[in-house]
Amino acid sequence: MMKNLPFGYIIRDEKVLSGKNYKNGLVEIKKEGEKVSKGDNVFRYYSNNENSLTEKIAKLDEEIQEALEGQTNVYSADIQLLDKHIEEELGKMLNTNNIKEIGEYKSAISEALIKKAKITGELSPSGSYISKLIEERRKYEEELNNGQEFVKTDMSGTVSYRIDGLEEVLSPNNFDNIDEKLLEGYNLKTGQMILESKEQGKVVNNYECYIVVFLKSDDAKNIEIGKSVTLRTSDSNEISAQIEYKREESDGNVMLVFKINKDVEELISYRKISIDVIWWSKEGLKVPNSAIIQENDLNYVLRNRIGYKDKILVKVLQKNENYAIIENYSTSELLELGYSEKEITSMKKIYIYDEIIIEQSK
Repeated sequence: MMKNLPFGYIIRDEKVLSGKNYKNGLVEIKKEGEKVSKGDNVFRYYSNNENSLTEKIAKLDEEIQEALEGQTNVYSADIQLLDKHIEEELGKMLNTNNIKEIGEYKSAISEALIKKAKITGELSPSGSYISKLIEERRKYEEELNNGQEFVKTDMSGTVSYRIDGLEEVLSPNNFDNIDEKLLEGYNLKTGQMILESKEQGKVVNNYECYIVVFLKSDDAKNIEIGKSVTLRTSDSNEISAQIEYKREESDGNVMLVFKINKDVEELISYRKISIDVIWWSKEGLKVPNSAIIQENDLNYVLRNRIGYKDKILVKVLQKNENYAIIENYSTSELLELGYSEKEITSMKKIYIYDEIIIEQSK
């Protein structure tokens, strides 16, 4: 049986990453959703005058390439290997749309080109000119690299650039300090994606996260810490969860914290989501609680079949505030209840599509 729940707040173990040059804008080294290990570079900030330095380096690369094209009398085996490598990397670059891979291929081509230029400069009559270009390029590249600020992570997990400023506030380490008034004060919209930051990134624990809800139902009040339930998201995806934390509020609500370790990465983009709680699941026939007749610790329903009414003994598997799941007793169970085999043979049973009579209370 399922109890509707309007929304839940997502709490994660996450670490925001930032640096001194955040105003320069960042360059992603690891993409959104990519996994990283402790100590990995996640992103870097642009250096001062990076665009100008990059343009100068690109122009020098063109000049070096032009100078190399005029050196037809140089046949070093090393140069031939470098030419082959450049062709291979260029072929890979032309066959991919992945921005990260394109950047890696461009870097490999540029590195091979400079190696080729150095060798050619040593073997060529015009080597002094090529060497001058290489040295000029080296200075620009050194200035560019010295101005870059790389940001590392001190935890492993999944990279995200969606920052809402609540990463340090809504922490799994301080459930005692979280309440409904605090969460409502952030005015979060259900199902809204967290905006991407151009200045910061973060690393999220991709093994587990938590969802905080506030409920008044009997199921919520009676559930025990450590019990398992199933959560159903708005896209009908079902996730196994465990009760991690429970607290009764002064307004009659119960604060529950569900711990999940599946689909954690799919939830990284959100802070507040629509969600249903499946407190229990039983297979049987669903009837209103008002249809159950209790007599001497046993449960019956009143069946109407073509005008004939029969009171039928049933086993109640599970109940919530409104409905019960019932089924017929097995022969062995009836024997344990003290019925004889003759009595059991003459007993009527309830089946799907039977009409159940709900007697109005007088």
